[in-house]
Amino acid sequence: MLTLAAALLLSPVSTPVELASTPAPLHGTLLTPESQTRAAAVIIAGSGPTDRDGNSPLGVNGGVLRQLAEGLAGRGIATVRIDKRGVGESAPAATSEASLTLDNYIDDAKAWAALAAQKTGAACVWLIGHSEGALIAQAAAADNPGVCGLVLLSPVGVRANVELRRQIEPKLPPAIKSEVDHIMSELEAGRTVPETPPYLAALFRPSIQPYLISYFAADPQALIAQYQRPVLLGHGSTDIQVTPENSQTLVAAQPKAERIIFEGLNHVLRQAPSDPAGNAATYGDASIPLGAAVVPAVADFILKTR
Repeated sequence: MLTLAAALLLSPVSTPVELASTPAPLHGTLLTPESQTRAAAVIIAGSGPTDRDGNSPLGVNGGVLRQLAEGLAGRGIATVRIDKRGVGESAPAATSEASLTLDNYIDDAKAWAALAAQKTGAACVWLIGHSEGALIAQAAAADNPGVCGLVLLSPVGVRANVELRRQIEPKLPPAIKSEVDHIMSELEAGRTVPETPPYLAALFRPSIQPYLISYFAADPQALIAQYQRPVLLGHGSTDIQVTPENSQTLVAAQPKAERIIFEGLNHVLRQAPSDPAGNAATYGDASIPLGAAVVPAVADFILKTR
Protein backbone atom coordinates (compact mmCIF):
# COMPACT_ATOMS: atom_id res chain seq x y z
CA MET A 1 0.00 0.00 0.00
CA LEU A 2 1.34 3.44 -0.96
CA THR A 3 2.14 5.90 1.76
CA LEU A 4 0.63 9.37 1.48
CA ALA A 5 4.05 10.79 0.54
CA ALA A 6 4.49 8.19 -2.22
CA ALA A 7 0.99 8.81 -3.54
CA LEU A 8 1.69 12.52 -3.73
CA LEU A 9 4.88 11.84 -5.68
CA LEU A 10 2.85 9.83 -8.21
CA SER A 11 0.26 12.55 -8.75
CA PRO A 12 0.28 14.66 -11.92
CA VAL A 13 1.86 18.07 -11.41
CA SER A 14 -0.51 21.04 -11.76
CA THR A 15 1.15 24.37 -12.59
CA PRO A 16 -0.49 27.75 -13.30
CA VAL A 17 0.56 29.15 -16.68
CA GLU A 18 0.22 32.65 -18.04
CA LEU A 19 0.14 33.87 -21.63
CA ALA A 20 1.09 37.46 -22.40
CA SER A 21 -1.81 39.33 -23.95
CA THR A 22 -3.42 42.75 -24.25
CA PRO A 23 -5.11 44.26 -22.24
CA ALA A 24 -4.13 41.62 -19.64
CA PRO A 25 -2.57 38.16 -19.51
CA LEU A 26 -4.51 34.97 -20.20
CA HIS A 27 -4.42 32.16 -17.64
CA GLY A 28 -4.55 28.38 -17.65
CA THR A 29 -3.34 25.20 -15.97
CA LEU A 30 -0.53 22.96 -17.17
CA LEU A 31 -1.05 19.39 -15.97
CA THR A 32 1.99 17.17 -16.53
CA PRO A 33 2.11 13.39 -16.06
CA GLU A 34 3.69 11.82 -13.02
CA SER A 35 6.31 10.18 -15.26
CA GLN A 36 7.48 10.75 -18.84
CA THR A 37 5.44 13.11 -21.01
CA ARG A 38 4.62 11.25 -24.22
CA ALA A 39 2.57 14.00 -25.91
CA ALA A 40 1.08 17.40 -25.16
CA ALA A 41 -2.26 19.04 -25.91
CA VAL A 42 -4.23 22.25 -25.40
CA ILE A 43 -7.87 21.84 -24.35
CA ILE A 44 -10.23 24.52 -25.71
CA ALA A 45 -13.65 24.91 -24.08
CA GLY A 46 -16.95 25.51 -25.83
CA SER A 47 -19.10 28.60 -26.23
CA GLY A 48 -20.15 31.14 -23.65
CA PRO A 49 -18.48 31.78 -20.28
CA THR A 50 -17.05 28.24 -20.04
CA ASP A 51 -13.85 28.05 -18.00
CA ARG A 52 -10.77 25.85 -18.22
CA ASP A 53 -12.47 23.03 -16.28
CA GLY A 54 -15.55 22.99 -18.51
CA ASN A 55 -17.78 24.77 -15.99
CA SER A 56 -20.12 27.64 -16.75
CA PRO A 57 -22.30 29.93 -14.63
CA LEU A 58 -25.03 29.17 -17.16
CA GLY A 59 -25.51 25.77 -15.55
CA VAL A 60 -22.64 23.38 -16.32
CA ASN A 61 -20.77 22.00 -13.30
CA GLY A 62 -18.51 19.11 -12.42
CA GLY A 63 -15.40 19.89 -14.45
CA VAL A 64 -15.54 17.46 -17.36
CA LEU A 65 -12.55 19.15 -19.04
CA ARG A 66 -10.57 18.94 -15.82
CA GLN A 67 -11.45 15.26 -15.64
CA LEU A 68 -10.32 14.85 -19.25
CA ALA A 69 -6.97 16.48 -18.45
CA GLU A 70 -6.49 14.30 -15.38
CA GLY A 71 -7.27 11.17 -17.34
CA LEU A 72 -4.88 12.10 -20.12
CA ALA A 73 -2.12 12.82 -17.58
CA GLY A 74 -2.57 9.26 -16.38
CA ARG A 75 -1.77 8.11 -19.91
CA GLY A 76 1.34 10.26 -20.25
CA ILE A 77 -0.23 13.23 -22.04
CA ALA A 78 0.40 16.73 -20.70
CA THR A 79 -2.34 19.29 -21.18
CA VAL A 80 -2.83 23.01 -20.94
CA ARG A 81 -6.45 23.88 -20.30
CA ILE A 82 -7.33 27.52 -20.53
CA ASP A 83 -9.69 30.21 -19.36
CA LYS A 84 -10.77 31.91 -22.56
CA ARG A 85 -10.35 35.64 -22.98
CA GLY A 86 -12.94 37.28 -20.73
CA VAL A 87 -13.66 34.14 -18.70
CA GLY A 88 -12.52 33.01 -15.25
CA GLU A 89 -9.03 34.17 -14.34
CA SER A 90 -8.71 35.58 -17.88
CA ALA A 91 -11.62 37.98 -17.28
CA PRO A 92 -9.36 41.07 -17.18
CA ALA A 93 -8.24 40.26 -20.74
CA ALA A 94 -11.72 40.85 -22.11
CA THR A 95 -12.02 43.32 -24.93
CA SER A 96 -15.20 45.28 -25.55
CA GLU A 97 -17.93 43.02 -26.83
CA ALA A 98 -18.17 45.04 -30.03
CA SER A 99 -14.50 44.42 -30.85
CA LEU A 100 -14.50 40.67 -30.14
CA THR A 101 -14.45 38.26 -33.09
CA LEU A 102 -13.76 34.57 -33.52
CA ASP A 103 -10.30 35.52 -34.78
CA ASN A 104 -9.38 36.67 -31.25
CA TYR A 105 -10.02 33.18 -29.91
CA ILE A 106 -8.20 31.60 -32.86
CA ASP A 107 -5.12 33.75 -32.31
CA ASP A 108 -5.21 32.94 -28.59
CA ALA A 109 -5.36 29.20 -29.36
CA LYS A 110 -2.32 29.47 -31.63
CA ALA A 111 -0.42 31.30 -28.92
CA TRP A 112 -1.41 28.73 -26.28
CA ALA A 113 -0.22 25.93 -28.58
CA ALA A 114 3.18 27.59 -28.90
CA LEU A 115 3.42 28.12 -25.14
CA ALA A 116 2.39 24.51 -24.42
CA ALA A 117 5.13 23.26 -26.73
CA GLN A 118 7.65 25.51 -24.99
CA LYS A 119 6.58 24.41 -21.50
CA THR A 120 6.56 20.67 -22.30
CA GLY A 121 9.39 20.46 -24.82
CA ALA A 122 7.05 18.88 -27.38
CA ALA A 123 7.89 19.35 -31.07
CA CYS A 124 4.19 19.94 -31.69
CA VAL A 125 1.01 19.83 -29.61
CA TRP A 126 -2.50 18.54 -30.16
CA LEU A 127 -5.55 20.76 -30.02
CA ILE A 128 -8.55 19.25 -28.25
CA GLY A 129 -11.66 21.36 -28.83
CA HIS A 130 -15.13 20.87 -27.42
CA SER A 131 -18.20 22.21 -29.27
CA GLU A 132 -17.37 25.78 -30.38
CA GLY A 133 -13.84 25.04 -29.17
CA ALA A 134 -13.64 22.40 -31.91
CA LEU A 135 -14.16 25.07 -34.57
CA ILE A 136 -11.55 27.30 -32.92
CA ALA A 137 -9.14 24.36 -32.85
CA GLN A 138 -9.72 23.66 -36.54
CA ALA A 139 -9.01 27.26 -37.52
CA ALA A 140 -5.95 27.49 -35.25
CA ALA A 141 -4.51 24.27 -36.72
CA ALA A 142 -4.81 25.34 -40.36
CA ASP A 143 -1.33 25.70 -41.91
CA ASN A 144 0.16 25.48 -38.42
CA PRO A 145 3.14 23.09 -38.15
CA GLY A 146 3.11 23.53 -34.38
CA VAL A 147 -0.10 21.47 -34.19
CA CYS A 148 0.28 17.66 -34.42
CA GLY A 149 -3.40 17.00 -35.03
CA LEU A 150 -6.93 17.57 -33.81
CA VAL A 151 -9.37 15.96 -31.39
CA LEU A 152 -12.82 17.46 -31.98
CA LEU A 153 -15.41 16.59 -29.33
CA SER A 154 -19.11 17.32 -29.92
CA PRO A 155 -18.20 19.39 -33.00
CA VAL A 156 -20.59 21.34 -35.16
CA GLY A 157 -20.36 20.08 -38.74
CA VAL A 158 -21.98 23.03 -40.49
CA ARG A 159 -21.56 26.78 -40.34
CA ALA A 160 -22.75 28.18 -37.01
CA ASN A 161 -25.60 30.11 -38.60
CA VAL A 162 -27.05 26.89 -40.01
CA GLU A 163 -26.86 25.20 -36.60
CA LEU A 164 -28.28 28.26 -34.83
CA ARG A 165 -31.23 28.35 -37.20
CA ARG A 166 -31.85 24.66 -36.55
CA GLN A 167 -31.81 25.19 -32.80
CA ILE A 168 -33.94 28.32 -32.48
CA GLU A 169 -36.32 28.60 -35.44
CA PRO A 170 -38.67 25.73 -34.45
CA LYS A 171 -39.18 27.40 -31.08
CA LEU A 172 -40.04 30.86 -32.40
CA PRO A 173 -43.60 32.25 -32.54
CA PRO A 174 -44.60 33.09 -36.14
CA ALA A 175 -44.70 36.82 -35.39
CA ILE A 176 -41.03 36.81 -34.40
CA LYS A 177 -39.72 34.28 -36.88
CA SER A 178 -39.70 36.75 -39.79
CA GLU A 179 -37.72 39.27 -37.73
CA VAL A 180 -35.16 36.65 -36.77
CA ASP A 181 -34.87 35.49 -40.37
CA HIS A 182 -34.19 39.06 -41.51
CA ILE A 183 -31.51 39.64 -38.86
CA MET A 184 -29.87 36.27 -39.56
CA SER A 185 -29.87 36.93 -43.31
CA GLU A 186 -28.16 40.28 -42.81
CA LEU A 187 -25.51 38.81 -40.50
CA GLU A 188 -24.94 35.92 -42.92
CA ALA A 189 -24.27 38.50 -45.62
CA GLY A 190 -21.72 40.21 -43.37
CA ARG A 191 -23.90 43.22 -42.56
CA THR A 192 -24.80 44.46 -39.08
CA VAL A 193 -28.33 45.39 -38.03
CA PRO A 194 -28.08 48.64 -36.03
CA GLU A 195 -31.47 48.32 -34.36
CA THR A 196 -32.90 45.11 -32.95
CA PRO A 197 -36.00 44.73 -30.77
CA PRO A 198 -35.37 44.40 -27.02
CA TYR A 199 -36.81 40.88 -26.92
CA LEU A 200 -34.07 39.72 -29.33
CA ALA A 201 -31.23 41.56 -27.59
CA ALA A 202 -29.87 38.45 -25.89
CA LEU A 203 -29.08 36.88 -29.25
CA PHE A 204 -28.67 39.78 -31.65
CA ARG A 205 -27.78 42.98 -29.76
CA PRO A 206 -25.63 45.21 -32.01
CA SER A 207 -22.50 44.80 -29.88
CA ILE A 208 -22.43 41.02 -30.38
CA GLN A 209 -23.07 41.13 -34.11
CA PRO A 210 -19.40 41.49 -35.19
CA TYR A 211 -18.67 38.25 -33.35
CA LEU A 212 -21.65 36.49 -34.94
CA ILE A 213 -20.60 37.63 -38.42
CA SER A 214 -17.10 36.20 -37.91
CA TYR A 215 -18.51 33.02 -36.36
CA PHE A 216 -20.96 32.46 -39.20
CA ALA A 217 -18.18 32.88 -41.78
CA ALA A 218 -16.09 29.99 -40.42
CA ASP A 219 -16.77 26.80 -42.38
CA PRO A 220 -15.88 23.60 -40.47
CA GLN A 221 -16.34 21.42 -43.55
CA ALA A 222 -13.90 23.48 -45.61
CA LEU A 223 -11.40 23.55 -42.75
CA ILE A 224 -11.42 19.80 -42.21
CA ALA A 225 -11.34 19.05 -45.95
CA GLN A 226 -8.10 21.02 -46.26
CA TYR A 227 -6.51 19.57 -43.11
CA GLN A 228 -4.11 16.71 -43.74
CA ARG A 229 -2.92 15.82 -40.24
CA PRO A 230 -4.68 13.30 -37.95
CA VAL A 231 -8.22 14.13 -36.79
CA LEU A 232 -10.41 12.31 -34.27
CA LEU A 233 -14.11 13.19 -34.10
CA GLY A 234 -15.85 12.16 -30.88
CA HIS A 235 -19.60 12.50 -30.42
CA GLY A 236 -22.07 11.33 -27.81
CA SER A 237 -25.00 9.28 -29.10
CA THR A 238 -27.45 11.25 -26.90
CA ASP A 239 -26.12 14.68 -27.85
CA ILE A 240 -29.35 16.50 -28.68
CA GLN A 241 -27.74 19.95 -28.64
CA VAL A 242 -25.33 19.24 -31.52
CA THR A 243 -26.47 15.92 -32.92
CA PRO A 244 -24.00 13.19 -33.96
CA GLU A 245 -24.89 13.78 -37.61
CA ASN A 246 -22.62 16.82 -37.36
CA SER A 247 -19.48 14.74 -36.98
CA GLN A 248 -20.66 12.45 -39.77
CA THR A 249 -20.84 15.54 -41.98
CA LEU A 250 -17.21 16.28 -41.13
CA VAL A 251 -16.13 12.74 -41.97
CA ALA A 252 -17.82 13.11 -45.35
CA ALA A 253 -15.72 16.24 -45.92
CA GLN A 254 -12.50 14.55 -44.75
CA PRO A 255 -12.64 10.74 -45.08
CA LYS A 256 -9.21 10.36 -43.44
CA ALA A 257 -10.66 11.53 -40.12
CA GLU A 258 -11.56 8.90 -37.54
CA ARG A 259 -14.95 9.04 -35.83
CA ILE A 260 -16.10 7.47 -32.60
CA ILE A 261 -19.58 7.51 -31.10
CA PHE A 262 -19.73 7.46 -27.30
CA GLU A 263 -22.82 5.44 -26.49
CA GLY A 264 -25.18 7.16 -24.06
CA LEU A 265 -23.16 10.37 -23.70
CA ASN A 266 -24.61 13.82 -24.29
CA HIS A 267 -23.13 17.12 -25.47
CA VAL A 268 -21.06 17.62 -22.31
CA LEU A 269 -19.89 13.99 -22.56
CA ARG A 270 -21.84 12.66 -19.60
CA GLN A 271 -24.10 9.64 -19.41
CA ALA A 272 -27.58 10.95 -20.18
CA PRO A 273 -30.95 9.86 -21.52
CA SER A 274 -32.11 11.12 -24.89
CA ASP A 275 -35.26 12.86 -23.61
CA PRO A 276 -34.68 16.63 -23.48
CA ALA A 277 -35.51 17.19 -19.81
CA GLY A 278 -33.40 14.31 -18.53
CA ASN A 279 -30.57 15.16 -20.89
CA ALA A 280 -30.43 18.81 -19.81
CA ALA A 281 -30.59 17.88 -16.13
CA THR A 282 -27.19 16.21 -16.34
CA TYR A 283 -25.41 19.44 -17.33
CA GLY A 284 -25.50 20.84 -13.83
CA ASP A 285 -25.18 17.54 -11.96
CA ALA A 286 -21.59 17.53 -10.72
CA SER A 287 -21.96 13.96 -9.46
CA ILE A 288 -22.07 12.59 -13.03
CA PRO A 289 -18.50 12.10 -14.26
CA LEU A 290 -17.01 12.41 -17.70
CA GLY A 291 -18.02 9.36 -19.73
CA ALA A 292 -15.64 6.47 -19.12
CA ALA A 293 -14.95 5.90 -22.82
CA VAL A 294 -13.69 9.42 -23.56
CA VAL A 295 -10.20 9.40 -22.06
CA PRO A 296 -9.18 6.01 -23.53
CA ALA A 297 -10.41 6.99 -26.99
CA VAL A 298 -8.60 10.35 -26.98
CA ALA A 299 -5.39 9.00 -25.44
CA ASP A 300 -5.22 5.97 -27.73
CA PHE A 301 -5.68 8.14 -30.81
CA ILE A 302 -3.05 10.69 -29.78
CA LEU A 303 -0.48 8.10 -28.76
CA LYS A 304 -0.86 5.90 -31.83
CA THR A 305 -0.57 8.81 -34.27
CA ARG A 306 1.96 11.09 -32.52
